[in-house]
Amino acid sequence: MRSAHLTVDPHFSVGPIQRRLFGGFVEHLGRHVYDGIYEPGHPTADACGFRADVVDLVKELGVSTIRYPGGNFVSGFRWEDSVGPREERPRRLDLAWHSTETNEVGLHEFSHWLEKVGSDLMMAVNLGTRGTLEALDLLEYSNVRGGTTLSEQRRANGRDEPFAVEMWCLGNEMDGPWQLGHRSADDYGKIASQTAKAMRQVDPSLKLVVCGSSSAHMPTFGEWERVVLGHTYDDIDYISCHAYYEERDGDLGSFLASAVDMDGFIETVVATADHVGAVRGSKKKIEISFDEWNVWYIDRFHGVDKIEGIENWPVAPRLLEDVYSVADAVVFGNLMISLLKHADRVTSASLAQLVNVIAPIMTEPGGPAWRQTTFFPFSITSRLAQGEALQLKLESPTYETKVYGEVSLVDAVATFDRQSGRSAVFLVNRSQDEAVTITIDIAALGEVSVLETHTLSDDDVYAKNTLEDRERVAPRSNDSVSTDAGELTVTLPPVSWTAIALG
Repeated sequence: MRSAHLTVDPHFSVGPIQRRLFGGFVEHLGRHVYDGIYEPGHPTADACGFRADVVDLVKELGVSTIRYPGGNFVSGFRWEDSVGPREERPRRLDLAWHSTETNEVGLHEFSHWLEKVGSDLMMAVNLGTRGTLEALDLLEYSNVRGGTTLSEQRRANGRDEPFAVEMWCLGNEMDGPWQLGHRSADDYGKIASQTAKAMRQVDPSLKLVVCGSSSAHMPTFGEWERVVLGHTYDDIDYISCHAYYEERDGDLGSFLASAVDMDGFIETVVATADHVGAVRGSKKKIEISFDEWNVWYIDRFHGVDKIEGIENWPVAPRLLEDVYSVADAVVFGNLMISLLKHADRVTSASLAQLVNVIAPIMTEPGGPAWRQTTFFPFSITSRLAQGEALQLKLESPTYETKVYGEVSLVDAVATFDRQSGRSAVFLVNRSQDEAVTITIDIAALGEVSVLETHTLSDDDVYAKNTLEDRERVAPRSNDSVSTDAGELTVTLPPVSWTAIALG
């Protein structure tokens, strides 16, 4: 059995953990909205048509801010279509996912759902096929109390109080050639700056997110951020990062080390943003909104699931319904560790997505809703990671990967809440065949006891929760945990994710 050592000391802080780090993402895509969160004929549906079983699972998941309504969808979205009497709303072609959007669920209905799940709205505006004026109109409709045409229209549509949306995304993945209205960094930076300045004339307190690269592997990565921030540095608060990971060609070893790529992505964007700030002589620090991240088998979508044809525009087709394994969940948990390790600059993040579409929650029309394997690392981390992320000293064996070279077998992060005195440690073992015993120096935490433990692993790393076997995989208590004289020892099974709460 291999061994590792970790030192946890609350005197060494990375930074406070913002609750926005545990955000989600709902896009009008596939069965996410229709037959996902919304199914009027379902036995659990409320008076507005939303599934109560899904509401309960989203609340258990613990998502804070939810990004909406896209995603690629937003670049062809006309927000006016989503308000007013349902029977009068137009049906539109959604070019992003080659589907038909009925607009049955719009801004008012989605805000009602957010109130039920206890999450805040993070709105994306269309800077693909629209521009500054339309963004201002949506802001007026959403946030101005009354006395103007658009605010009074909102009130006439049944919402007397403003939606009070604080966080706004200025477009989506505008570096991507697949995006409607795709622009160069220079052109996008100009319209993003113009739109941000205009929106701040309405409300200077808004939190604004400019589009960064849609992947660290885009040919324009780095230069895109530099040019866009050159235009927008003084106008915005966040720059976005997007990253998806999948196992390719049976290379499980590299897949398990995906968080190494996320770490590098974050650190490069931070360095680029700080370079732009230094050139400008600015003391302002741009924060990162990692507002799309997940395990996504995107090669599968391009291979078999893509919808095509001028006459083929289905409503709510089954798209991107990846079924996640234990290995996927371990990588997923490791990505959450990466976000926490960079909590000083990554202060907002959105798991993409929530229901049915590359999601931790699955549903069947008229039937059950259930937790995928990835549900557990998110729900447990969201609940236990409080206070501050800590700088750690980790000593671990390494292994060689085809993609990332030599990487650590163990990855970890710890959190500490000064108010309650509670802490948590999150760990992954990337070894495919060996357990690792890790000794954690917790002396600096004082007299603490183990409050709870959770380990997600399985002899079959490709075990999944499915409609036929919805509880095949679940975390279990880790009985190997012991404490003695300021040290905690725990054994991490191969291909595993573990959380330990102390207090």
